[in-house]
Amino acid sequence: MFQRVVIALIVINAVTLGMQTSHAVVGQVGGLLNGIDHLVLGIFVVELLLRLYAHGWRFFTDPWSIFDFIIVAIALVPSAGALSVLRTLRVLRVLRLISMIPSMRRVVAGLLTAVPGMASVAALLALVLYVAGVMATKMFGTIAPDEFGDLGSTLFTLFQTMTGEGWPDIARTVMAQEPTAWIFFVIYILVSSFAVLNLFIAVVVSGMEHEVTSDMVRAEEKHAEQAAKADRQILDELRALRAEVAALRAQPGP
Repeated sequence: MFQRVVIALIVINAVTLGMQTSHAVVGQVGGLLNGIDHLVLGIFVVELLLRLYAHGWRFFTDPWSIFDFIIVAIALVPSAGALSVLRTLRVLRVLRLISMIPSMRRVVAGLLTAVPGMASVAALLALVLYVAGVMATKMFGTIAPDEFGDLGSTLFTLFQTMTGEGWPDIARTVMAQEPTAWIFFVIYILVSSFAVLNLFIAVVVSGMEHEVTSDMVRAEEKHAEQAAKADRQILDELRALRAEVAALRAQPGP
C-alpha cells in the first residue's frame, strides 16, 4: 500500500510539472501547483529518510535506492542564480516510476545488459558511416557541395539518409549529373539501415531475453530452496515422530 501511494504521488507530481509549463494555468493556479510540488518533494524526502533508517548503510548497496537518492537530491539543490537551470531537472522525479515498478526495472536492466553489445554495433555503424562519408565526399563533393562539400556535411547527410528522411531528394540531386550514383545510395542504405541498425534491435532483444531468463532462474532457485526447506521440516518431524514411537515402545508394559 505504501509503495502504491508513492507511485500515485509520482504520477500526480508528473501531472503538476506538466501543467506548470502552461503560462495560462500557472497564472490561475500557479500557487497551488507550487504547493503540491513542495508537498510531494517533502514526502519523497521523508520516504528516503525512512528507508535509510530501516536499511542503514545497506541502502547504498542497492543501485535503485541510489538512483532514487540522486533524483530527490537534485530536486533539493537551490535553483537560484547560476543554478537556475537545475529547476528544470525537477521533472527527473518522474523517473522514480522506473525504480518503483518491477516491469520497468526489468526493461532497464535488459537495456543495461545490452549496452556492451550496443557499443560494438555503434562502433560498426560509425565505421560504415565514416567509410561511406569519405567515399561520398570524393565522388559527390563537386556535384552537391551543400550536402557533400566536406566530410562533416557528408556525414550529416549520410546520417539523414540512414534514417530514411528525404534521401530520395538527395539522391536525385546527385543523379541529375551522375546517373550511376543510385548504386552507392542503395548499397549504403542496405548496409546501414537494413543490416547494422537492425543489429541494435537484435542486441536489445537478446538483453531482454537474458534478463527474463535470469528472473526465471532466480524464481526457480527460490522455489527449489523453499521446497528443500519444506522437505527438511517434514524429515525433522518424521524423525521426531520415530523417536517418540521408539520411546513409547521402550516403556515397560503395565
